Amino acid sequence: MSNTVPRLSVRDLRRTFGGIVAVNNVSFDLAADHITGLIGPNGAGKTTVFNLLAGSLTPDSGTVAFEGKSINGLSASTIARRGIARCFQSATVFRNVTVRDHIVRAGYLKAIGRPLDLLKRRSLANHKKAARDRAEELLDFLELRHAADRDAATLAYGHQKILGVGMALATQPRLLLADEPAAGLNPVETTEMTELLRRVRYDRGIDVLLVEHDLRLVMKLCDRIIALNAGAIIADGPPNVVRNDQAFITAYLGADHAS
Repeated sequence: MSNTVPRLSVRDLRRTFGGIVAVNNVSFDLAADHITGLIGPNGAGKTTVFNLLAGSLTPDSGTVAFEGKSINGLSASTIARRGIARCFQSATVFRNVTVRDHIVRAGYLKAIGRPLDLLKRRSLANHKKAARDRAEELLDFLELRHAADRDAATLAYGHQKILGVGMALATQPRLLLADEPAAGLNPVETTEMTELLRRVRYDRGIDVLLVEHDLRLVMKLCDRIIALNAGAIIADGPPNVVRNDQAFITAYLGADHAS
């Protein structure tokens, strides 16, 4: 038996909103070196799970540990500094701020965790230089070098979403939570995003947990799929196993298709 500590360990996670159980005793481990898809029909609880993992919500009960250390009750910014970054379903960029500066500013997040360091002039200069150097490297990785000095709000939507991934990467995560990365993208942009996430995992060694409605993308990209319905896990395994799981088929297509 392996004694390796999981990258992420979720135990009996539960969250309710009034009388509605959004997440119902969800448990899973994420091993290192994986791309994992979290899928399910609308209302299955996927986004709530993401919000619980990222610190946007606190669980009613249950635990979340990252690399063996509890992150229960920590703020979203603290969890990000611990090594979990999130990119969102909707691209959010600022007008009159360049693509380069979006990435640089995101890279300052690590330094915010050491505010006393920032009072030291040399330390502040080092943090700024490190953030700028990371941004230059990420511009090449994201294939956005041509747009580095453009107002980010003028980018095509697909490139704005790629920039969102880059801003998450600027915080130097070890786990990336990608919330519907293909939402709103055309087929060409979807292919670009799929390849980017693959490179995040294989070129940079960053694990990826994604929520996505595009099942073709999920089946093609992920090493493992966790399927939710009504807040509970109904299937968990490699894509070829989950796609043939009767509970999964019923949840997506109905009992007639499952039979």
